[in-house]
Amino acid sequence: MTPIPAERLDAILARHDIITAQLSAENTPADSVVQLSRELSDLDGVVAAIHVYRAASENLAGIEALIAEGDAEMRALAAEEKPEAEEALEKAHRALQLILLPKDAADEKSAILEIRAGTGGDEAALFAGDLFRMYAKYAEAKGWRVEVLSQSEGTMGGYREIFAEVNGRGVFSRLKFESGAHRVQRVPDTETQGRIHTSAATVAVLPEAEEVDIVINDADLKIDTMRAQGAGGQHVNKTESAIRVTHMPSGIVVFVQEERSQHKNRARAMSLLRAKLFDAERTAKDSARAADRKAQVGSGDRSERIRTYNFPQARVTDHRINLTLYKLEEVMAGTALDEVIDALVTEHQAELLAAEGMA
Repeated sequence: MTPIPAERLDAILARHDIITAQLSAENTPADSVVQLSRELSDLDGVVAAIHVYRAASENLAGIEALIAEGDAEMRALAAEEKPEAEEALEKAHRALQLILLPKDAADEKSAILEIRAGTGGDEAALFAGDLFRMYAKYAEAKGWRVEVLSQSEGTMGGYREIFAEVNGRGVFSRLKFESGAHRVQRVPDTETQGRIHTSAATVAVLPEAEEVDIVINDADLKIDTMRAQGAGGQHVNKTESAIRVTHMPSGIVVFVQEERSQHKNRARAMSLLRAKLFDAERTAKDSARAADRKAQVGSGDRSERIRTYNFPQARVTDHRINLTLYKLEEVMAGTALDEVIDALVTEHQAELLAAEGMA
């Protein structure tokens, strides 16, 4: 085990004590109370892990002392207890290492989910629809709320592209590894020869940005209103409720038409624009920090082929970690998606531990 410096742990405990004292003081300003309470909440778990780690360490040290200095009977008893104590310390050490890893500030945020049909024509659009339903079912099981921002349906069903908000705590931390190119291998319903076709769709998961995260200058925006396109009833032809927002400095364009209200569509368009700008800013910073970012599990590179869904073999393969599950139906239903995501999170944590010199 790589030792965790005692000075680092002592500093965390001292900070926890200081915050606790400040929150107990009567003269602490109200605005500071909110910030301190949030910091204390973040530290509580770390402090608990430190106490468990130190208790396990002291327990093992006591057992080793008995083995070295006790009488024959005590040495024998201590020797029997040592493997269990070593295992407990290793477990506590690992838990503490993980909780001390640098946190992604966006992990607790909601997310914007973008799915676009790639190569494969109508079959790609159908696959994009399957992916959206997979994430929607997964979100429902997690208690998250999914709201479609914009969609363009395929001619045979599915979507040429679809954008949705996924609202809930910790959404981004679970879905951020889904960004990339997803490939499907199956026999389309329209295929008379029984041949397997390969199609693709790209997924992008962006942390939802608040106004404090990204400041947008109104002078940088070009806002166009127009009539909504496609299904939607008579209002489609009567009201200009659809909104297209162009952010001129970046060239980013967003289009929202799902609501009948122009005001609501504009609010959703701005939310989507903020997320795209926030993601671009994060990506630039990450690229500057790590030139080999593409090789990392958490790279979020949209062009990278990350996963293949093989229907004839009921197989799902994540190429980044060489994980294969013969649970295609369960994954597409959202019920087994956690097995893939958990493996990706574990691999990402291993990368972070190695980068921090704690592996």
